[in-house]
Amino acid sequence: MSATIGNAPPPVEAPAGRRKARRKERRAKGNGRDGAVRAPKLRDLLFKDLRPSELPANFRQDLKQLYRFYLDEERRAQLAAMGRVRRAFKIVGWTLKSLLTKLSPGRRLALFASLVMLFLGRARLPIGDVTLTANLRVWAYVIVLLVLMLELKDKLLARDEIEIARQVQLALLPSRHPQPDGWSLWSFMRPANDVGADLVDYIELPEGRLGVVLGDVAGKGLGAALLTAKLQATLRALVPGCPSLSDLGAQMNDILHRDGIDNRFVTLFYVEMRPASGALRFVNAGHNPPFVLRAQATESLMASAIPLGMMAGTTYLEGDLKLEPGDLLVAYSDGLTEARDARDEEFGADRLKALLPGLRGLSAEQAVRVIIDEVNAFLGRERPHDDLSLVVLVRPGGTRPGVVPPPRVIPPPRPV
Repeated sequence: MSATIGNAPPPVEAPAGRRKARRKERRAKGNGRDGAVRAPKLRDLLFKDLRPSELPANFRQDLKQLYRFYLDEERRAQLAAMGRVRRAFKIVGWTLKSLLTKLSPGRRLALFASLVMLFLGRARLPIGDVTLTANLRVWAYVIVLLVLMLELKDKLLARDEIEIARQVQLALLPSRHPQPDGWSLWSFMRPANDVGADLVDYIELPEGRLGVVLGDVAGKGLGAALLTAKLQATLRALVPGCPSLSDLGAQMNDILHRDGIDNRFVTLFYVEMRPASGALRFVNAGHNPPFVLRAQATESLMASAIPLGMMAGTTYLEGDLKLEPGDLLVAYSDGLTEARDARDEEFGADRLKALLPGLRGLSAEQAVRVIIDEVNAFLGRERPHDDLSLVVLVRPGGTRPGVVPPPRVIPPPRPV
């Protein structure tokens, strides 16, 4: 006789079955460690974010950047005048020499030794009746790998510090674009590297006045970025108390010359506006001449003196300007006009001038976007080699598209 029990216990699982179930459970839970992160597989590391169709273009771009980094303009000019065979040998020799000079002494010696070992190949050392043979190429590869690991370590450590500096620099940039009564104002700044050496800033002054700063510190990297922060702080401290922009230029020049570093100077364009008025006053200390688009002409605001910090006692002159409704002012850094495409051709001031008539009737923000889009299209896949900054100031109203005659250059203001 058989009986069926409704609450009978489940059948006992075999020991082997229990072990297999536990292994599956551990794998599902990360081997028993909550929140454990699995190490990626080698295949995932190698092919992460890889786009095979872009590899040839990326490789050519990397080679071009190496060529520009390790060979200066003088060397590149000499290579252009050489024959193909001689040029190939010179490129290898000069690049290797430049590479060795950029390494620390110990790593420089190690890399040179590895190259010698790579050239020798196998070495035989007779000791009595025994001859020891060593494959030096294997040790050469090991030494090169060690040097690469050390350089990568230094780069990653420096990158963490530069990232902090980048966050600080971004915090110092204007968080908004003031719009004084009767004006349309917009700016743009894009560093070529993690930190930039260009300065764009707005300084709010009494009586509703607004100062706009566009500066460019010579050089690149963290040192130039630190000088940019000093430039901003000095300007913010001096501008409210300066009776004239000539005094501002003289005081800035003396401070930067006294506290500056050799071969570090600053170009500066500072313009000050009043609300509900087209009157402007400005000072240009060695900066690229800004353009002023008017109804029937395009003007250039030439610099009145050399950049700040180059020579003590330099005189800087204040200029006056009045924008009529529909006029606009475009100030820029050399990173815009010196942007280079794949053919090593510069964007140039002439190409920027040609864009100005198409900006009529646009707001400052729209004008900035048009110019930046043109520069990006010109660059293509090329990486910018310098910081790019742009400030556009528009006096809205009363403009219609038209043909603009060739640019007219306004000479720097002269002392009374």
